[in-house]
Amino acid sequence: MTALLVLIPVSIGMGAIGLCAFFWALDRGQFEDPEGNAWRVIETSEKKGKPDDQLATHTEDQDAGRL
Repeated sequence: MTALLVLIPVSIGMGAIGLCAFFWALDRGQFEDPEGNAWRVIETSEKKGKPDDQLATHTEDQDAGRL
């Protein structure tokens, strides 16, 4: 019984801290563009780096046209 007198206020306090953190993140604009970063990772239209960094073609692909 005495454990409940400690655990219930602690759990309510932790919930209040989590709710405050959520509203703080919402106010700071953390949830403005949830899809943007995901598509920036997948985008491959801009190649960065030297031409040597690109993958070489398979020799099997070149030989397939000759058969």
